[in-house]
Amino acid sequence: MLQRMGWRLQFHDRIVEPMNLLTSQQAADALGISVLTLYDWLGQSDVGEFEIRGEAVTVEYYQGGHKGQGRIRIDETEICRLLSLMKSQPKPQRRRQIPKKNAAPFQHITAKLGRPDD
Repeated sequence: MLQRMGWRLQFHDRIVEPMNLLTSQQAADALGISVLTLYDWLGQSDVGEFEIRGEAVTVEYYQGGHKGQGRIRIDETEICRLLSLMKSQPKPQRRRQIPKKNAAPFQHITAKLGRPDD
């Protein structure tokens, strides 16, 4: 049973917070992609082939209409989750190791250096 409790909804024994659902255009703008790319991502997500930065990702979205052919809405928290997955963090630079001074130079060369005597 669904009951309104101020700005919250109670569904059976759970309290459901209101969602801020975005349209496809708003979601695509927030992600910095085109709407067609968003639709492509959703299609790949439906068949389990969508990856962000090498990690398999499933996108949760709402689609109304007869037989699921209606408008698509995506929760704002889902957009935030996708943005966090897209975030690139630079790897720390490795410092160049300085060769040890006590090691003899050119240890692998066994012949004498210089011009051979004629």
